[in-house]
Amino acid sequence: MEIVTATKFAPYETAISEMEARVAAIRADTADELIWLLEHPPLYTAGTSAKAKDLLNSQFPVFETGRGGQYTYHGPGQRVAYVMLNLKKRQSAPDIKKYVWQLEEWIIRSLATLDVTGERREDRIGIWVNTPEGEAKIAAIGVRIRHWVSYHGISINVNPDLSHFEGIVPCGINDYGVTSLEKLGIEATMLDVDEALKQSWDGVFEKQRQAAA
Repeated sequence: MEIVTATKFAPYETAISEMEARVAAIRADTADELIWLLEHPPLYTAGTSAKAKDLLNSQFPVFETGRGGQYTYHGPGQRVAYVMLNLKKRQSAPDIKKYVWQLEEWIIRSLATLDVTGERREDRIGIWVNTPEGEAKIAAIGVRIRHWVSYHGISINVNPDLSHFEGIVPCGINDYGVTSLEKLGIEATMLDVDEALKQSWDGVFEKQRQAAA
């Protein structure tokens, strides 16, 4: 399994094309699994459940994508992790809910190393934190599975321009805000977040893989 960090902004269409190719290769057993850490230029993506009314201002390019979920924003200062895994090999019985739980746990453990308490909510997707203004989302999850190979993945708000989220209703949720490590007062760089993600990976995914073997 490889973990690769992009050194420059990745155009969204290029990223999707490269993911599609890698997923096909993983399924054919001609390429290793891949975790791809990157940033995108400012853009909105519409998941399979996106509602037109939730696009409030198309100030940035809008891409329809096959991942689950609704509208989300990607842009500078946000770490995106595209996760391409062969779930048939990793799980004794492929289970999408278990996989999503693992992604949540990966984020929660990674945030904990940065002294941030991230939490699940039964009625809302993503990872949430408590702030003086109320609950706010700090990380989003959107996945797609093809022939039991996963792609798309997660995003964590490190220090993005949070006003860019105002062009959409993030994930269709009006009642709660969006936050970032920077807004929480955490002085973490993108490299700090990458290191936290790498350190937390084995405890969530590799132990589960060994148990399934």
